[in-house]
Amino acid sequence: MSGPEKPKIIGEEWSDERVRSFLDLKPYREDLDADYFVLLRAYESMRAEDFERFIKFFVESGRNLNAASEQGETILDRVSEHRRSVDYARTLERAGEKKSAGAGA
Repeated sequence: MSGPEKPKIIGEEWSDERVRSFLDLKPYREDLDADYFVLLRAYESMRAEDFERFIKFFVESGRNLNAASEQGETILDRVSEHRRSVDYARTLERAGEKKSAGAGA
C-alpha cells in the first residue's frame, strides 16, 4: 500500500538490504511496541514476496512475531481483516504467528 505522498511504483525490485532496513525503523511514540510497529510498516509498504523475505529476516533477528498493538491486535489480526492480503497472512502463519485471543476466526 502506498501513502498519498508516495506514488505506487509497479515492478520495482527491492534488494535484501532495503527489505532488512525495515528492521531499523523506530516507533514515533515510546509506548508503541517496536516489533508491531515494524511489522505494520513492512506490511503497509511491501509487496507480498518482499514481505515474505522480510519476515524471514525479522524472525532470524529474534524479533517478536506475535507483538501486539495497544489494542492487543497482532499483525496477523490486522492482515486478516483485508481480503487482498491472503498471501501476507499465509506468510505470517507459516512463520508461526498466531491471532490474538480476542481476534475473530
